[in-house]
Amino acid sequence: MDIKAFLSTSGVAINVAAHDKAGLLKELASRAAVALDLPADLLVQELAKRDELGSTGIGNGVSIPHARFREVTKPFGLLVRLAKPIAFDAVDGQPVDLAFLLVLPAASQLEQLNALAAVARKLREPAVLQRLRRAATEQDLYRTVIE
Repeated sequence: MDIKAFLSTSGVAINVAAHDKAGLLKELASRAAVALDLPADLLVQELAKRDELGSTGIGNGVSIPHARFREVTKPFGLLVRLAKPIAFDAVDGQPVDLAFLLVLPAASQLEQLNALAAVARKLREPAVLQRLRRAATEQDLYRTVIE
């Protein structure tokens, strides 16, 4: 699956402020709620519930918080670079400065897996991570992740 299918240029932000994991999930949920017309508190609740099963901090300063919803018909993504890294209980114990939120349709497990795999593959590439961290603009961030 191509990341362009679920990430738009308006879904990318630089210098996002968050002081901790809960604050980041709340910020991401607030942004997604507007785009998806879903209650932000429901999004936060489901993202937190999913993260309790196992951290979505995949290492190297990256997290991929995600949740599934019946109301969502196609994958939706947001990519943010934080102003300052935060503790996230990542698998490698490192703080997170890049987060890619995925809101996924509950109905299609194949679509869920394909979207998660596409993001995880991209955000495991050291050269991509370096470019994301150096990106001067949101457009640069977007171009880097969709290439």
